Amino acid sequence: MEGADDIYRACSLQRGGSSLWTNNVSDAFSKSSRDEDDEEALKWAALERLPTFNRLQKGLLATSKGANEIYIQNLGFHERKGLLERLIDVSEEDNEKFLKKLKSRIERVGIDLPTIEVRFEHLNIKAEAHAGSRALPSIINFCVDFAEGLFNYLHIIPSKKKQFSILEDVSGIIKPSRMTLLLGPPSSGKTTLLLALAGKLDPNLKFSGRVTYNGHEMNEFVPQRSAAYISQYDTHLGEMTVRETLAFAARCQGVGNRYEMLAELSRREKEASIKPDPDIDVFMKAIATEGQETSVMTDYIIKILGLEVCADIIVGNEMVRGISGGQRKRVTTGEMLVGPAKALFMDEISTGLDSSTTYQIVNSLKHSIHILNGTAVISLLQPAPETYDLFDDIILLSDGRIVYQGPREHVLEFFESMGFKSPERKGVADFLQEITSRKDQQQYWMHKDEPYSFVTVEEFVEAFQSFHVGCRIGDALSTPFEKSQSHPAALKTRKYGIGKMELFKACFSREWLLMKRNSFVYFFKLTQLTVMSVIAMTLFLRTEMHKNSVSEGGVYSGALFYSLALMMFIGMPEISMTIGSLPVFYKQRDLLFYPSWAYSLPSWILRIPVTLLQTTIWVALTYYVIGYDPDAGRFFKQYLLLAAVSLMASGLFRFIGGLGRSMIVANTFGSFALLILFALGGFVLSHDDIKKWWVWGYWISPLMYGQNAMVVNEFLGKSWSHILPNSIEPLGIEVLKSRGFATDANWYWIGVGALWGFTILFNICYTLALAFLNPFRKSQAVISKDSESIKPGVTGRATPLSNRGSKHRDDTESISEANNQKQKGMILPFEPHSITFDEIKYSVDMPQARLEMKNQGILEDKLELLKGVSGAFRPGVLTALMGVSGAGKTTLMDVLAGRKTGGYIEGNITISGHPKKQETFARISGYCEQNDIHSPHVTVYESLLYSAWLRLPPEVDAETRKMFIEEVMELVELNPLRQALVGLPGVSGLSTEQRKRLTIAVELVANPSIIFMDEPTSGLDARAAAIVMRTVRNTVDTGRTVVCTIHQPSIDIFESFDELFLMKRGGQEIYVGPLGQHSSQLIKYFEGIDGVDEIRDGYNPATWMLEVTSLGHEAAMGIDFASAYKNSELYRRNKALIQELSTPVPGSRDLFFPTQYAQSFMVQCLACLWKQHWSYWRNPSYTAVRFLFTVAIALIFGTMFWNLGSKTKRKQDLFNAMGSMYAAIIFLGIQNSSSVQPVVAVERTVFYREKAAGLYSSMPYALAQILIELPYILTQSLVYGLIVYAMIGFEWTAAKFFWYLFFMFFTLLYFTFYGMMTVAATPNQHIASIVSSAFYSVWNLFSGFIIPRPRIPVWWRWYAWICPVSWTLYGLVSSQFGDIKENLDTGETVEDFVRNYFGFKHELLGVAAAAVVGFATLFGLTFIMSIKFFNFQRR
Repeated sequence: MEGADDIYRACSLQRGGSSLWTNNVSDAFSKSSRDEDDEEALKWAALERLPTFNRLQKGLLATSKGANEIYIQNLGFHERKGLLERLIDVSEEDNEKFLKKLKSRIERVGIDLPTIEVRFEHLNIKAEAHAGSRALPSIINFCVDFAEGLFNYLHIIPSKKKQFSILEDVSGIIKPSRMTLLLGPPSSGKTTLLLALAGKLDPNLKFSGRVTYNGHEMNEFVPQRSAAYISQYDTHLGEMTVRETLAFAARCQGVGNRYEMLAELSRREKEASIKPDPDIDVFMKAIATEGQETSVMTDYIIKILGLEVCADIIVGNEMVRGISGGQRKRVTTGEMLVGPAKALFMDEISTGLDSSTTYQIVNSLKHSIHILNGTAVISLLQPAPETYDLFDDIILLSDGRIVYQGPREHVLEFFESMGFKSPERKGVADFLQEITSRKDQQQYWMHKDEPYSFVTVEEFVEAFQSFHVGCRIGDALSTPFEKSQSHPAALKTRKYGIGKMELFKACFSREWLLMKRNSFVYFFKLTQLTVMSVIAMTLFLRTEMHKNSVSEGGVYSGALFYSLALMMFIGMPEISMTIGSLPVFYKQRDLLFYPSWAYSLPSWILRIPVTLLQTTIWVALTYYVIGYDPDAGRFFKQYLLLAAVSLMASGLFRFIGGLGRSMIVANTFGSFALLILFALGGFVLSHDDIKKWWVWGYWISPLMYGQNAMVVNEFLGKSWSHILPNSIEPLGIEVLKSRGFATDANWYWIGVGALWGFTILFNICYTLALAFLNPFRKSQAVISKDSESIKPGVTGRATPLSNRGSKHRDDTESISEANNQKQKGMILPFEPHSITFDEIKYSVDMPQARLEMKNQGILEDKLELLKGVSGAFRPGVLTALMGVSGAGKTTLMDVLAGRKTGGYIEGNITISGHPKKQETFARISGYCEQNDIHSPHVTVYESLLYSAWLRLPPEVDAETRKMFIEEVMELVELNPLRQALVGLPGVSGLSTEQRKRLTIAVELVANPSIIFMDEPTSGLDARAAAIVMRTVRNTVDTGRTVVCTIHQPSIDIFESFDELFLMKRGGQEIYVGPLGQHSSQLIKYFEGIDGVDEIRDGYNPATWMLEVTSLGHEAAMGIDFASAYKNSELYRRNKALIQELSTPVPGSRDLFFPTQYAQSFMVQCLACLWKQHWSYWRNPSYTAVRFLFTVAIALIFGTMFWNLGSKTKRKQDLFNAMGSMYAAIIFLGIQNSSSVQPVVAVERTVFYREKAAGLYSSMPYALAQILIELPYILTQSLVYGLIVYAMIGFEWTAAKFFWYLFFMFFTLLYFTFYGMMTVAATPNQHIASIVSSAFYSVWNLFSGFIIPRPRIPVWWRWYAWICPVSWTLYGLVSSQFGDIKENLDTGETVEDFVRNYFGFKHELLGVAAAAVVGFATLFGLTFIMSIKFFNFQRR
């Protein structure tokens, strides 16, 4: 075995406990405990006599009846729970004691724990990217990038990309047994440094320098298993519970060297006659036992991370509701903690957690690192002061350079030596993140008598080299780490944690679990299949299907082709299911949880029974009802064949999903694959007519083998063996020959064999794609050209947060500065307005809970969320709306802003004394939502231009509007980002903090008087939160009324507010009033209530206030803070203020606007169309891919059906020409329909926000969405039509050519509108795709190609008349062939054949044209109506 596995045994045997395992323990044997209870002692003695292997499998577990001997493998859930409760009752208090017991047992016999020291020297990491507008993904840039990439690869031209440095010459040491905190402003390179240390850097980055573990280079061991990198992104399978997710991670990562260490420990204890604590013994044996489905380690980590409340709840995703964001973050952390890795690199593990939870997690990590000698580097966004104090070392990064690295105690000393001092009421972490920023540095300058000039990052780095801490690190790095000192068990050399068979078992059981959880998908597929088989068997009913002519045989072959096509299509959801689980696969593959084959094999094996069930339903229902050959052998042969086709299809679609890696690319690939399989399968285009340059495609199409085997099985049967009059061959052979199929019976087994071969091939290819391909990289914000050229030495003038508006400043300078700011915000005048609300109540229906509540004697059937809340918000005053989760902060805000879509509101709301009317209020107010929703494909500047265009009154001319936008961008500090693309949250484009500022700016450009902001600082680091709050403060200082809900602010953010509106759970206010200097008035009010503890010095008043008013404190002290407030002087003052502000000022007028919206209907349409134009132009993954797809399909069809349009001698020629039309409509149409759905779904979310903000009515938005498609579809039709018409060689007359273009254009149009309509009428894109795909296969069946309209039974013919695809084929075929008088080889004219066989009459061409226009109009109007009347957003 390799390296670390045999270490313990080898060392103990060869050296007999030599220095490797020993530390100087003089009293190693003095603590032996021999005076235990006799019975227990006897049981222990019996255990001791067992051989080592057996001894490690058993333990003594304390129960109510005394100690029992148990098998460690058989520990049940309750036994594990009891064990952990005895060891760690309360995790915050007992974890440290427990870990110390663990360590003392190991040290007592002289065993050393392995440690890892990580060194990094002269790391330089660079990336390449485009700068400025060249980086925006427009259609032109997409094409240029594609060509440029190709030429770069062939070394014809050099790369035009610019190099950007991410990390520049950084060096340092991460010591074991110490907690290191990694701090730095956004984009300073924190994640890149952590990835470099964990050996997980993107190979596309240029890397130089070295990283070593205990002196070993990265290629001498397996870094992914020696260290654990914990990502800031939470990627999990939403269908698994928290416990299952962690148990799977523990099972895959194995137990490392715990087993060997325990064997050595047990041997030494036996020699020294030491009896360990039985619970500790069982715990250590349990965490050293490999291959358990659920382990004690999992339960331990769940307890430590506080996940017990949600351990058995599914994790969830955007489709399925699961655990909260904070809990999901902890699951990401736990996933790596359950493994045996000794070094932890954790990236922003506190996002979405409140400060007390973060403190508990970091504290338990600290115990584990300190006691068990681990190594940890943790980056945090906004560490509270108490969390910051838990760390031993600090690394401060800025602009890719290390500004400080060393003990926490010396960090302030270093900055003071540079002339900067952290203020008393400021968290050190916040100070460190702001100190290198050009905008924030000046406020910390301590030498007020000396002139200040900006100190650059380079200057800090240089100064640190000569600072005593920097010198010490330099000295340490110059002495190399002695490799011989490294513990042999510290670094892992085995690639995977457990054996191959164990890995396969783990993946298999997980796949089976996921199939059970996703059973709805399989039931839905089976139901869909049953419905389709009922339609098929009533359509091809045997009483209507005769076996007397070749053309009737053609209908049978259509039915067989449909069976094959359906079995192929039923595998299509595999693409989205495969892609849905890829992010988790890539994460776990890169962490070396398992190899790709262990992941792909179970999904293939477990699909077999599902496939057999699907095939059983189809064949059992349709075979005899359709009237195929009645021989039982042929029935089972058809069953076997369809099962093989279905398995091949699911293998193919999984491979396409693994190859495509994103839905848009995979759908396009998938459509290509299906197209080539179908077109060359031998039914759409007969074998005899396939061009010699496409013959290879015929022979490699799996569908060809399926089709030939299918028809041979049927037409060589007894019921087709009779010979027609005037013929010398059996009818079956004639049918086969007429469509160019094989006539040899051996083709059945050739087909089955080939299909199995393809199934194996596709699954192997899928496994290889998983092994070698990586996820697409995320494109982050564009680096703007102007942001590179900030002139050095020019300092941005920052307003410190705690400087309030002019009311709270004393010195004249501050007052004049505030006045200047007020003047500055006056390019557009606005009227300041106050808002008052009195006794606001808000309640919602609760039908589900009604019965339960009535049983408990509660008769109300409404749940009251706000219970008579009153207050007033005034101009120039910044109010914080605070309270614990569930207090009703956002509810109150939604009620005041008029954003609620349901529920009952009571009470009075006035605006400057006049009753509030929502129509006029929307015009003077702005609402910044918590989740920043913007159109992803427009730039920052365009977002603001659009908002201002639609929300400012028409009197404001374009020039003034642009000046106002510039002023707002200056105020919100968005100038460097003006050309950056907004992108999707967490995927591409702007960072969270930049997106927050954009949300604020989009509302500000509307020039509102009153602004509501929901959680403007959530998910931001200290510096980003400071930037956002500075923006908010600047806004208030222009004289506007601003209200913010805020979650857990730091001291300086909290004290930048003027007033506080504090609510308690249940929707009641408990403090409404001013904060005062250093929160003095708030503190005075609460300390004046009996029983409230005084605030400690330097403690955050916001945290203190939430703690003392919590429900637990209320119950303990017997105080109701709501009634205490109602009885206070403060309440009476507020009531008087509300009374005063609720009466209009004499001479003031009520708000009045002549129209509901700021702009006319035409301007709204124009603005919406302008935005949609940019959204489409800059979305090449939709527009360019669709265009390229069309060109490719046109060229494929053109070469495949080359010059077939001019041939009209045989029936098969007409079938071939019609086949080309049918395949094009089905494929291009479905591709258009499915690719437009995600685009419309994203834009609809933005529409909900913009409509609520009063930008426009529903009609202009829906019209713009429809109109923008027209030029793209026209181009698509023209390109396709020109290429195909010329290559297939249809008749070149103007009328026929324009009819062809006309039908192609309207067909693509109605397919696209159909896709848009299904999204507008359903809650989300996933349901839309399921609904629309159900109709595609019915349209396909009734298109008139598989079974001509005259052959359809009378009870289904009505559907053929309302099927859009059948009208398209009617128009295309009758316009091309409906008037040709030439004779076929059978004697009848082409016109007659088309009229008799297909029922297409040339004189009804106008009706067909009207029908396709009608369908396009119908779907378009339905889309408009759905957008207008359906609102799937619930508030």
